[in-house]
Amino acid sequence: MKRTDKARPFVPTEIHVGTVTDEQGAIGILSIRTTEGLLDIALDRYAAEAIVNAIGTIQSKLEAAEA
Repeated sequence: MKRTDKARPFVPTEIHVGTVTDEQGAIGILSIRTTEGLLDIALDRYAAEAIVNAIGTIQSKLEAAEA
């Protein structure tokens, strides 16, 4: 059976960024405190670029909605 209901989105209350480095290189850490708890996301360069592009898309849609 396919799930058709969706969970409500988490509401961010704080956002922090950082990096860690190990023998394989640097990884970005995006920490988002939400109303439901802490969400930590480890990002390589490609994942970070995908998130930047996604946020740009969201931002342009929000700007269009305000116009």
